[in-house]
Amino acid sequence: MTSQILFALTLGIASFCLLALIVMPMMERSRKMTKRALDIMVIARPDQQALSRRQQLEGRLLRLLREVRTRFGMGGSIKSANRLAAAGYRAAAAPDIFFAAQFLTPLACAFGASFITDNTLLWVMICAGVGYLAPGIWLTEKTRRRKDRIRRSLPDTIDLLVICVDAGLGLDQALLRVSQEIAVGHPDMYNELTRVHLEQRAGRPRLETWQNLTERVKLTELTAFASMLTQSDRFGTPIAKSLSTFAEDLRLKRRQQVEEIAAKTKVKILFPLVFCIFPCLFIVLLGPAVLEISSGLQTISK
Repeated sequence: MTSQILFALTLGIASFCLLALIVMPMMERSRKMTKRALDIMVIARPDQQALSRRQQLEGRLLRLLREVRTRFGMGGSIKSANRLAAAGYRAAAAPDIFFAAQFLTPLACAFGASFITDNTLLWVMICAGVGYLAPGIWLTEKTRRRKDRIRRSLPDTIDLLVICVDAGLGLDQALLRVSQEIAVGHPDMYNELTRVHLEQRAGRPRLETWQNLTERVKLTELTAFASMLTQSDRFGTPIAKSLSTFAEDLRLKRRQQVEEIAAKTKVKILFPLVFCIFPCLFIVLLGPAVLEISSGLQTISK
């Protein structure tokens, strides 16, 4: 009787251990998956993210700059925010960083000019003024280059819109598809189209979103494109035909601009030709003759 009890107890313990060996890895796996899911949820929440020391330092500096701007009454204006947005800087910290550049660049230039020994005060004032104007000039140049990139990408974008609309997609779906296709080749146009799509999803009318795009970029071709969309929507013109006509006109305009630039080169090349090439030709052609004439005159004089 005792041996039977011991055998049953031993069998129960062995079965429990075997069952534990089978179940424990499964429980451990589910625990790891749960921990991984919780980590992903924490990372996805900005208020739960573990910031690095660099991010903490950047946040403190940005808060300090914001407080300085507030103390001096230099709050971010809509005009400066529009300028930064036109250059492609739409982050919340962009006005603070630009303010820091406008504040620190003159100081750095003045500090560098203080090492000049002659007319130190004059050079400090000149370098401080140049340092104050430098961020604005740099921002203007960045805006101009971005406009040029958007202008060059516009014909390809409209051609893709024509293809998508001809395939049966609506204008909004075609806009989303085109923005995905040009994300690598034309990132600036991709950002603008993505913003237009997000504004439409937020509930703004289509024409209003395109008008906002023209106000942000301030490009003649985009203004004409928004006007074309407005007329097509108002008068019921087929959008595919309107897009095709607009793309042809845009390419014709670009071809005419290239021909105009090529025609201007004939006049522009005169200046390097007269001031750089002709003197060299005169030296090569007339130099030996002048040397021989001078040597002959010296022989006659002797």
